[in-house]
Amino acid sequence: MGQAFRSFDTPAPVQARGAVSNLAGRFEPYSYDAPLPGRMRTELREERAGRIVSTNRSPDLGFDRSINPYRGCEHGCIYCYARPTHAFLGLSPGLDFETRITAKTDAPEALRRELSRKGYAPQTIMLGANTDPYQPAERDRAITRGLLEVLRDFRHPVGITTKGTLVERDADILAEMGPELCRVGLSVTTLDADLARRLEPRVPAPARRLKAIETLAKAGIQVRVMVSPIIPGLTDHEVEAVLSAAREAGAVAASMIPLRLPAEVAPLFEEWLRTHVPGEARKVLNRVRQFHGGKLYDAGFGHRMRGRGVHADLLQQRFRRACEAEGLKLRMPNLRTDLFEVPAGAGAQLALF
Repeated sequence: MGQAFRSFDTPAPVQARGAVSNLAGRFEPYSYDAPLPGRMRTELREERAGRIVSTNRSPDLGFDRSINPYRGCEHGCIYCYARPTHAFLGLSPGLDFETRITAKTDAPEALRRELSRKGYAPQTIMLGANTDPYQPAERDRAITRGLLEVLRDFRHPVGITTKGTLVERDADILAEMGPELCRVGLSVTTLDADLARRLEPRVPAPARRLKAIETLAKAGIQVRVMVSPIIPGLTDHEVEAVLSAAREAGAVAASMIPLRLPAEVAPLFEEWLRTHVPGEARKVLNRVRQFHGGKLYDAGFGHRMRGRGVHADLLQQRFRRACEAEGLKLRMPNLRTDLFEVPAGAGAQLALF
């Protein structure tokens, strides 16, 4: 990145947005800071997807394929590890990531084509690996619901990760698929509504997310609470309380990931700290470094999503003990792949697109 010219030591917050700047992506030669408006509107663009299923070979993930029906995420979580992907589009991982959203309008049709290919071997598809499938745009676009309808028709296993309570709308499809073919992971980062509003400005309040867990659980849908990310020095004291509240709401399993600050996320998060919780900034950053060998982030497989060292180990132990005390599972059985079948007439239907 070229030289950055900064106008303000502490940027002013933008209403209902997580980032406080439009920090240039790492591929841009220059970066200039200028005063930002106090309010920014969301721009929604459309694109057609040639292929919709992405694959990965990461040993840190429990799945090898995923679908992201949107690019960017209006939820605006300042800590989102997916922010750097906007740099590949020539956009900022900062405010652009949460205000310039792309909707993959033909995602259900693209998925139907891929699942119908001869020799396709099913494995669990994760919805929401790099963008929230239930962000605000989904209310009108219903792309995620269309994807679930395809997966249901093919009896294909699916996992969902989200902070959005709009997942309740699709409880009918998820209940029809049953625990053999689907499960939902719902993130609850903190129980502090004021902190959540600043950390994740367009995400439903923590109490509302707990209510969504209850709604899904009553519909017979298995829900895992994701206490992620845990921010050392800011939210780590809430681990036990979050797990207890989620279990009471009906969650059957839990997972957690300590804060990750890859690429542009680190300076964006530091800006956020100095803007919203300046008295805690030094402490939080020092605690994060303790998880990553003195750095703000270590991308090495095996510890990038766990941290390492004494503090990381103690957090893992606390989490395991709290899950045991609440009766929450750390691991769940694999979803079934042997039920997969291409519906009759799928090939003929594709000819219409």
